[in-house]
Amino acid sequence: MSFLFDNFLAWKAYCEKNELLLHESVAEYEGEQKGKSPEAIREGLRRAYAVMKDAVQTGLTEDMKSRSGMIDNGGKKVYNHSLSILSPEFQRLIARALAAKEVNSCMGRVVAAPTAGASGILPGTLYTLQEIHGLDDEQMIDGLLVAAGIALIIQQRASLAGAVGGCQAETGSAAAMASGAMVHVLGGSIDQVFNAVAITIQCMLGLVCDPVAGLVEVPCVVRNASAAAIAFSSAQIALAGVGGTIPVDECIEAMGEIGQSMEARYKETALGGLAATTTGQAISKRVLIQDIEILPDEEKSPE
Repeated sequence: MSFLFDNFLAWKAYCEKNELLLHESVAEYEGEQKGKSPEAIREGLRRAYAVMKDAVQTGLTEDMKSRSGMIDNGGKKVYNHSLSILSPEFQRLIARALAAKEVNSCMGRVVAAPTAGASGILPGTLYTLQEIHGLDDEQMIDGLLVAAGIALIIQQRASLAGAVGGCQAETGSAAAMASGAMVHVLGGSIDQVFNAVAITIQCMLGLVCDPVAGLVEVPCVVRNASAAAIAFSSAQIALAGVGGTIPVDECIEAMGEIGQSMEARYKETALGGLAATTTGQAISKRVLIQDIEILPDEEKSPE
């Protein structure tokens, strides 16, 4: 019987008892849930990772301008800018996270990891990590399995949906998945992987979901980039053996508690935060009018 993912402490105990690596336990669980062999599970993830990399390339090479006009090739602009504030690698990380999320905002093909609103974080981080360290795709599949295990626990103990827990549940969870995956791929211990998750969650707690005009564009795209940066910093901290002090399971519980107490206007309703600003409201009105005007006559509501 495979392990039912319920909390991180039990996940660690199961792996140690059965002498399994984190990614092996997730593959075992997924195989039993779906009735597929471990190789079939990995093959599905290979396809998913290919889509992630394609989204990055698409966002960096094709026109990424959304119908609302709020998204306008930000990934390419960052990628091609002549000045790197920190390093070329950091610049590419930010650009790739932006680019993959812009593909989603422009109705392209992405992997919801764990949601479409956070679909730039894992592609941006894993693509860049693979490039920096010369890793092969199979190592990245190991990382994706660990990311999936992290998401399974967050889903049960808190939420992955912005409509339930705010943006902390979407970009926060994706960043936690990415940081844990990176530490695992680079040979970190189970404790280091879980510390990376805990540190990331601590950095993302309380983040509201306030999409302007109700579209998953602003501030969602730039939050994917900032979350990717947080994932990298958390992984670096955890790999150095620095703990998050608060255990990862308690961090997830805090995320759930905050999500439950968060007002509805901050949970994907576009009624609060940036969506409620003067400019946000003006954009919302413009986008709504534009959408009504382009409808065919027979689809317009009768006067």
